Amino acid sequence: MSEPSFSDDTLLDGRVKIRQPTDGYRVAVDPVLLAAAVSAKSGQRVLDVGCGTGAAMFCLAARVTGVDVTGIEIQPALAKFAEDGIARNNFGARARVVTGDLMALPDIVCATAFDVVMTNPPYGAEGTVSPKESVAQAHHEREVELQDWLTACLKLLKPNGRLAVIHRADRLSDVLAAVRPHCGDIHIIPIYPKPGQPARRVIVEAGKGRKTGDTLTPGLVLHAPDGSFTLEAARILRDGQGLSEAL
Repeated sequence: MSEPSFSDDTLLDGRVKIRQPTDGYRVAVDPVLLAAAVSAKSGQRVLDVGCGTGAAMFCLAARVTGVDVTGIEIQPALAKFAEDGIARNNFGARARVVTGDLMALPDIVCATAFDVVMTNPPYGAEGTVSPKESVAQAHHEREVELQDWLTACLKLLKPNGRLAVIHRADRLSDVLAAVRPHCGDIHIIPIYPKPGQPARRVIVEAGKGRKTGDTLTPGLVLHAPDGSFTLEAARILRDGQGLSEAL
């Protein structure tokens, strides 16, 4: 079987290198925003569930010196691209990728309790199933319910660890229903395409075992009316700042 064709691309204005297939799953802004929402510290261990080609874990590792990142990805081809990215970014001492299924995790993952779990859970574009098999599988669209996905993520967290999720805004109630029985101190950050438009994405960041109430934070507007990135979005997507810092 021939190797899948790929392109070598960059994120964060060239600070992060990614290798990704030319056809099928391609990185958009979601994993960059997810990484920006994580408040990990040097020395902490972070798991990226459904890491794809590694965009979120690489962006986090580039921003937080000394953070240890593990990715789990079900598709061997995408996991291989993520492994290539680890080498290209010189993250070998503090990054690794495990090929496996979240719902049947390898022992190497189950044996570790993580300080942070970040994830971009299963969904298709605007709720539809992608006609491209690789994209559909990347999101587990036909296989894993959102609540089951998030429950499995929470099991991998330490007590008081943090879960960070980016998802469609119209699934916010479903995300909260899955998270609330186990978490508190829930921060909800809406992501708006342009001023005056409804949020299309939302980030939920929560503490396992915490009892503090919810916080609805100021939202992030991605684009100005002329289509250019807003100053806040550029600070995240180009300069590599954390979400709270950029806002």
